[in-house]
Amino acid sequence: MSLFKNALISIFYSIAVILLVSCEGMPGADARKYPPNPDERVKKNLEEGRGFRLDNAFKNRNKGGDFMFASSNELWRASLDIIDFMPLSSVNYSGGIIVTDWYSDGKNLNESVKISIRFLSNEVRADALDIKIFYKQCNQMASCEVTQKTGALLVELKRKILSKATIYKKQKKDKNFKEYKGSKKLSK
Repeated sequence: MSLFKNALISIFYSIAVILLVSCEGMPGADARKYPPNPDERVKKNLEEGRGFRLDNAFKNRNKGGDFMFASSNELWRASLDIIDFMPLSSVNYSGGIIVTDWYSDGKNLNESVKISIRFLSNEVRADALDIKIFYKQCNQMASCEVTQKTGALLVELKRKILSKATIYKKQKKDKNFKEYKGSKKLSK
C-alpha cells in the first residue's frame, strides 16, 4: 500500500512542478486592456473566444481534435483568395511565403506577371505583407526581360488582401463570441 501511496505522491509533485515551470516565461498583460474585476475579465475573455470551458472539453470526443492550420490565419486566407486565379509555384505556410507562377491573361502572350507575397507578421496590418510584382516581356526571338514593378497594382493588391483579411478577422471574432452566463454580480 505504501508503494502505491508513494507513487501517487511522486506523480502529484511531478505534475505540480511541470505546472509551475510552464508558467515561468509568461509575459505580463497590459492592465489598461483588462478590467480589474476578475468576473469582468472572465466575461471579456469568454466573449472574445479565449479561455477554457469544461462543457466544451468533453464535446466531440470522437472527432479527434481541433487543429489550427493556415486556414486560421486571416492574411494567409485573404492572400490565397485574392490571387486564386493565378497558378501557384510555391506555397509554404511555415516559411510565410506564396509565389505564383508566371501568369498571362491571354490577350498578350509576350507579357506575363509573377507575384511573391511574404508574411512578416500574423497580424492584419499593412506592414505585415511584403509583396513583389515581377513583369516579364518577351520579344519574338524568345528573349525575355524581367523587371520588378511598383505602383498601382501593388497598392491595389495589398489593399484588397488587407480588407479581405479584416473581414475574415471580424467573422472569426463574431463566430467565437459567446455571452458569459456566469456570476450574477455582473448583471446590475
